[in-house]
Amino acid sequence: MRNDEISVSAPGRICLFGEHQDYFGLPIIAAAINLRIFIKGKKRRDKIFQLSLPDIGEEEEFNLDKKLVYGQERDYLKSTINILKRKGILIPSGWDCLIQGSIPINSGTASSSALVVAWLKFLLEAAKDESAKNQETIAELGFQAEVAEFHEPGGKMDHYASSLGGIISVHFDKTLKVKKLKNPLKEFVLADSLQKKDTTGMLGYIKNHVLQGLTIIQKKIEGFSLKTPLGQKELEEIEKLSPDVKRLLKGTLFTRDITSEGKVLFESEEFDHKQFGKLLSRQQQVLRDYLHTSTPKIEKMIEAALKVGALGAKINGSGAGGCIFAYAPGRAEETAEAIKKIGAKVFIIQVDEGVRLEEMETG
Repeated sequence: MRNDEISVSAPGRICLFGEHQDYFGLPIIAAAINLRIFIKGKKRRDKIFQLSLPDIGEEEEFNLDKKLVYGQERDYLKSTINILKRKGILIPSGWDCLIQGSIPINSGTASSSALVVAWLKFLLEAAKDESAKNQETIAELGFQAEVAEFHEPGGKMDHYASSLGGIISVHFDKTLKVKKLKNPLKEFVLADSLQKKDTTGMLGYIKNHVLQGLTIIQKKIEGFSLKTPLGQKELEEIEKLSPDVKRLLKGTLFTRDITSEGKVLFESEEFDHKQFGKLLSRQQQVLRDYLHTSTPKIEKMIEAALKVGALGAKINGSGAGGCIFAYAPGRAEETAEAIKKIGAKVFIIQVDEGVRLEEMETG
C-alpha cells in the first residue's frame, strides 16, 4: 500500500441470538457478514477532509485544525475524530475519501457501526497508530464514538462483531468476555423488509421497562438479577407485574436462555444445522410475542422462507422493521425468490472476516 492512499472495509452483522441483551450485560452471539462498508482515501497536503458518500447522496467537508462541532443528531464521522483527539491520537493531514458499501442502511444489519469501525481503522492507519492492528481497541473506540458520545441506549455487540468478524459470543458483564466460535454455517438469505425501524426508540422502551420490572422483583426476591435462573418463585413474581413490564422482562429472560443454548450448539463436536434453524425460529417467537419487534410483513417474509425449505428464520437487530435472515443451506436461491415476492430486497450472504485493510487497485 502506498503511503498516500488507504483502503479499508468493515462488515455488517447479523445477531444470531441475543437481541436486546448486550445493554443489560447479558451474552449475545453475532456473526459478521459479507456485506461491507468500504472507505478509500487519498492523502491531501492540507488539513481538509473531503468526504463523498454516494449511497446516501451526501458530501461532507471539515478542517482538522478547527473544532469539530456536530452538525447533525448522530455525527459519527466527526465524533470518531473527536474521540481519537481526546486519546491523543492526531491525524497529521487531510484526506479525500470515498465511502460506500453494500449493507442495507437503517435496517438492523449494523451499517452505522460498520461505518464507524471502518472509519476508525482508516483514521488509525492514517495516524500510523499501533491501535490500527488491535480489533478489540477499535471495537471499544467504536462504541465510544457511536453510542457513548451521543448518550444512546445501545450496547457493544455491533462494534465487536464488525471489528472481530466471524462468529463471536460476547458476554457484556463487569468484565467483557469475547470468544470466537467455530464457523460451521453455510448460506443465509438476508432480506430487507424496506420498513424503516426506530432503533433508539425501541431500545429505550425495552430497556426502561425491563429495568423497572427488575427493580420491583429485587424488592421481593433478594439477589434477583437478569442472570437468575427462572424458578417457580421468580415466575410467580413476574406474573404480578404490569402487562408490558411482564412480557418484556419475560422476553429478555427467554432470550437469555436461548442464547445459552445457541452457545452450547456452536461448542458441540457435531454442529446440528436443523437444531440451529429451530433455535432461530424459537428466538423469533420470543421477539414477536414478548418483545413485539416483528411486523405483519416480516411474518409473511419468514413464512415464505420456511415454506420453501429454510431451516429457520428471524428478524435481525432492534426490530419493528428492517431485515430478517433465513438459514437456508442448499436452498438459498429458492428462499431468496420466495421472500422477494413479498416485496423485500434480498441478499444471499455468508459469514465474513472483520475490519481489514484492502488492497489498493493499481494502474
